[in-house]
Order: sequence, then structure tokens, then C-alpha cells
Amino acid sequence: MPPPAERRGGVILGIILIALGGFFLADRVVGFDLGRYGWPLFVIIPGVLLFVAALATADVRAGTGLATAGGITTMVGLVLAVQNATGLWATWAYAWALVGPGGTGVGLLAYGLLRGQRDLATAGARTLGVALVLFACFGLFFEGVIGLSGEPFLLDSQVVPIVLIAAGAILVLLSLVRGRRSA
Repeated sequence: MPPPAERRGGVILGIILIALGGFFLADRVVGFDLGRYGWPLFVIIPGVLLFVAALATADVRAGTGLATAGGITTMVGLVLAVQNATGLWATWAYAWALVGPGGTGVGLLAYGLLRGQRDLATAGARTLGVALVLFACFGLFFEGVIGLSGEPFLLDSQVVPIVLIAAGAILVLLSLVRGRRSA
């Protein structure tokens, strides 16, 4: 009888193949245009398979690499799926934050949680947090100030000046507090 890790990998891969077969069958029966709408799955599925391979390997170092590659590849596919559905292809200007650091963070976080590697899960959560902050900041800039996908929505509001004043006040206060601690 194979070890539990090998059986788990086989079960997960089997479930993925069943889901993929069901999707292709639905394509044939319902007439869903896989070429037009479902093509991001050709990026998402290999990413998921890389992550499954990470779980199937006993070597933590190799598993970490496969999980990272799987997270990045899957995230690329998910971003492509959203862009394909919305037609907002220019969002790559800031969606890269979800792919590079975001995919890495998701891969490490999931792998760390599933393998009981607290340090990997913590590193993944931090990396994912940085990615989400980058995505939000760049998204606000490109959409709110420049208007990449339409009209900018921040230029004519009081949000930008208020945020700048608040950020400046926080920096001044932090500098003053640090100065008192070191004195």
C-alpha cells in the first residue's frame, strides 16, 4: 500500500481530472465556448497541478518551490480570467502585484498550512499582505488618479488631499515618538 502522501496526491489529481472532464462534458452538452471564455483554465489548471505536486512530494524544499510556482501560475490564470470576463486588459499595470508577490504568498501560505510549516505560512501571509497593499495602492493610483480604465475618480474629490494630510501627520508623529525614545 502506498504511503498516505502518495495516496493523497493521487486522490487530489483524480478529483482534478474528474472536474476537468466534467467541465469539458458541460462544454459539449451546454455549448459553453471554452475557447472564448474558458481559456484561462489552461493556465489555472497547470498551476493547481503544480501545487498538487508540491503536496505529493516528501521533500519540503522541493515542495516549497513547487507550491510557489503553482501559486504564481494559478494567480496568473485567475487574473487573466477576470480580465477576460471584464475586458479590462490594461489592469496589468497593477495586477502584477497579485501575480508576483501575491501568487508567491498564496502558494507559501497554503503549503505551510497544509504541511504544518508555521514559518512558511507566516512568510506567505506576510507576502500576500504586501501584495494586496501594493495592488490596492497601485490600483487606486492607476484607476483613481490616471483613469486607466475610464474616468479618474479621485482627482475631483477630497479623498487625495485628506489621505496626503493624514499620511504626513502620521509620519511626523512617528518621527517625534522615535526621537523621544532614543533621547
